Amino acid sequence: MIGRWLGSRRNRVRRRSPLASVRTPPRAGVLTCRVLDPVHEPVPRAEFVVSDHMGRRVVGGGTDPFGSFVTAVPAGEYRLAVTADGYAPFRAAMTVEEGTLASLGDVTLQTAEPPELPGAGDWDIEPMHSSIAFTARHIGLARIHGRFNHFAGVVRIADPMERSAMHVVIDAASIDTNVRMRDDHLRSADFLDVERFPTIEFYGDRFTHRGGSRWAVTGALSLHGVTRTVTLDTEYLGLGNGMEGEVRAACRATTELHRDDFTVSWQTMLAKGIAVVGPSIRIELDVQVVPRTAGAVAA
Repeated sequence: MIGRWLGSRRNRVRRRSPLASVRTPPRAGVLTCRVLDPVHEPVPRAEFVVSDHMGRRVVGGGTDPFGSFVTAVPAGEYRLAVTADGYAPFRAAMTVEEGTLASLGDVTLQTAEPPELPGAGDWDIEPMHSSIAFTARHIGLARIHGRFNHFAGVVRIADPMERSAMHVVIDAASIDTNVRMRDDHLRSADFLDVERFPTIEFYGDRFTHRGGSRWAVTGALSLHGVTRTVTLDTEYLGLGNGMEGEVRAACRATTELHRDDFTVSWQTMLAKGIAVVGPSIRIELDVQVVPRTAGAVAA
């Protein structure tokens, strides 16, 4: 009777185990760990990448709200990389055997030193090494990629950084999707109406540090005669030097615009029930800035 009770208890433990729900394919094992910060709190949304011994990505994703991840992989040798905003990367090698659980247990990430910020003053956007690109859906199917070829801007760096500001002016007629007929249509009154609204402008005056190299830059975007508040999700990449020795700072930023917020619609086709351009447009910026005293020096 005692034996039956112990066996029943073991079965209940197996049923309650989180791994009981993980279906392990033949010739595979399970890899898991929990990611913690320096005070032993879970780090949700940390990114992990599992690569094979040749460095080829096998699987990747983000940790759950409890800082954990569990994944099944073919038996073999693997390298694990864990990254999160504001923390130094963690790397480890692991062996996963068939039908077994390979666990790193608790992985504690160490706080990373944020990159050095640019000095106070005016920094000009250097257009030769910067880009403003966008991605939109065409009739809900394929993605259309484009860019604006002509723009200018300045970032006024303050001390502290949170008091900084930036102003960017884009030539709306410089839109370029690599299809002349489509670009002419985008410039027309159906969309950007560049004759009435020749420029697109962004003035950001709220810099918020989100930890590590992440910042949020919030400001007013004026497009097609309409002004809306927009936030750029920004990754600051640090300082460097160009070929002429000039100091440069770089960042990447993204945001998503809702076309109807700026009354940019193709009314003729909408009247027929055809949404030619998707409701949202993703904007991606890669920006290098140089101190105004240094000028824009090509590297």
